[in-house]
Amino acid sequence: MQPEAPSLVLLIPAYNEQSRIEPVLIAYARHFRSHYRGKFRIVVVLNGCTDNTLGVVRSAQAGHPEIEYLEFKGRIGKGGALIEGLKLAPTTDLIGYVDADGATAPEAFLELVALTSQADCVIGSRWLPGSILHQAQTTRRQFASRVFHTIVQLCFWMNIRDTQCGAKVMRRAAVEKVHSHLTIADMAFDINLLYVLRREGFSILEAPTEWTDKIGSKVALGKTSLTMLLSVIRLRLVYSPFYRWLRPLRPLETWLYTKLSAPLPLAPQEEGKPRSAR
Repeated sequence: MQPEAPSLVLLIPAYNEQSRIEPVLIAYARHFRSHYRGKFRIVVVLNGCTDNTLGVVRSAQAGHPEIEYLEFKGRIGKGGALIEGLKLAPTTDLIGYVDADGATAPEAFLELVALTSQADCVIGSRWLPGSILHQAQTTRRQFASRVFHTIVQLCFWMNIRDTQCGAKVMRRAAVEKVHSHLTIADMAFDINLLYVLRREGFSILEAPTEWTDKIGSKVALGKTSLTMLLSVIRLRLVYSPFYRWLRPLRPLETWLYTKLSAPLPLAPQEEGKPRSAR
């Protein structure tokens, strides 16, 4: 008899996804029920939804007890939703996340899970040889992606080809160690996560994945790109000797995020104290 696989929690952050999340949830629940030998849970983290996403998730739960949800009434951002969801790490062996649009198929995510015996964190990559893109991004989005990658590489030298692919899975110990350092609440969250994992000495394996670009992306290139750039600069400064001298500029930081309608970064968590936005 084969040994049982590690327990797994799959997070799916969702903001107004009523039109496309149900088939994604059902596909993941059915595939993992048939092909994964360990215990698994699918946890949707609802981030300030104003549509019927909650109702759709509840509908998907019928016949699929693996599906759960956490609901946050206010907009806390994709990164904020994942920071909240990753608090479940102590309840499982492995914890990961995918996007709500189904760009990563359950088969592709299961392949990443299988690689966790080789590294503390396994991430899908659309830019490695062997990756399969069923529907590529538009030329404009590809250009923006490569420019952003260049900026991230110059700032952090992580040598990761695709930091932003929304398919990642980690071991519990790694998440528990770095969780208090996760502060970026917008879509640059992945940079924050990968950088602190590297700083703490955890191994990261980038693997080619199967991926489909989906219509209806929540990424608005102009405003979203500016927010992500601001967060990358902020993160670089936080981990520099100069950050403590920049405290007088924090009201400006708050003003910029507010102006961009972006979720404010969280304050680093201190022992025994709750998190808060800056």
